[in-house]
Amino acid sequence: MDAVTNDHAMRRNTGIDLLRGLSILLVVLHHIGLRMPLRKTALLDVFPRTLLSALNFNGYEAVFIFFVISGFLIAGNALRRSGSLSNIDLRAFYARRFSRIAPCLLLLVAVLSVLHLAGAPDYTIDRAGQSLPRAIVAALGFHLNWYEGMTGYLPGNWDVLWSLSIEEVFYLGFPIVCLLTRRSWILVPMLVLLALSLPWTHAALAGNEIWQEKAYLPGMAAIATGVLGALIVQRWCSVSRGIAWALGMTGALGLYLVMFEGKLLWQTMHDGYMLVLTAAALCLVLASVWTTGVTPRRGLGWLRSWGRLSYEIYLTHMFVVYGTVRIFKAMGGDMSLGFLWYVPALALCWLLGHLVERYVSTPAERWLRARWVGTPTAMLAVAAE
Repeated sequence: MDAVTNDHAMRRNTGIDLLRGLSILLVVLHHIGLRMPLRKTALLDVFPRTLLSALNFNGYEAVFIFFVISGFLIAGNALRRSGSLSNIDLRAFYARRFSRIAPCLLLLVAVLSVLHLAGAPDYTIDRAGQSLPRAIVAALGFHLNWYEGMTGYLPGNWDVLWSLSIEEVFYLGFPIVCLLTRRSWILVPMLVLLALSLPWTHAALAGNEIWQEKAYLPGMAAIATGVLGALIVQRWCSVSRGIAWALGMTGALGLYLVMFEGKLLWQTMHDGYMLVLTAAALCLVLASVWTTGVTPRRGLGWLRSWGRLSYEIYLTHMFVVYGTVRIFKAMGGDMSLGFLWYVPALALCWLLGHLVERYVSTPAERWLRARWVGTPTAMLAVAAE
């Protein structure tokens, strides 16, 4: 969620953008659904409960899809720049990550701090053992997930930063590990072990529900899965169309099972269902890369735009969710008509993300990279990480 150095790399991958769009949409639907569940609206008379629940309650799983995509894109772009992960330029790598992450993060933390100090409902940190200074340190120090695991949930706009903590801690250590190992026969088994550890690391934390969901190792296992995908694509830059389509169908089936048959998977596999999720995401990513040039079904441009704005929407969507719910309640809160509020809420989430991307993240990223990395500004317009 970085600019690239050749024509092929500079083209955004449509399939990956669609997958990111679906993931961020599920996250937003989840946070709306926790407050206005679709299964409690009049839509239950028209659509099956399983469909409405799938739309509302797969936000956590969607974040793990993001982890896989992030690992794939960042490792893939590093491979294209350096030819090998053992040749990563540490300074440039960290400069790119800071340029992409920091501007929006700093702005969000500043806005949330002002809202807390103003005593704004939904934004005040008032749980015992928590404080604004400590939340700021946790957010900027990439351990907000740990902080919540130890003290409880923070207000929603702070809470979304748990996944960023996992992602950025991984990328702080990842290039150093690559430079220290130097050989793929050392690095790859480490990544495989980490990727396959997901069910066990997730299950081992069952004593603390918040920490189980937000601990470092399960999320890093999903990111490692994406890194392995980038190494696979480097090794096999193309496969037959049949293999690519088979991977796509396998990934789609896996995603369907997780979203619609989650209870069945849990009964049969317990925490192993998370491995089905990351494997399915990887299959879809690989299929997207190996079927580049295939024209997607028309009418999905809106979902691609959600994918392109996924980072900005992720950081800002709770402002819209809280505002929508408060207006909904002020106007009577008829839950049977709650589904009608989803359309304006989704539109406003996209619009806010678009405005932040246009006026904050992209200009700031261009400015920072031009000074620290020397990346031409024209190339930054197509950044894919």
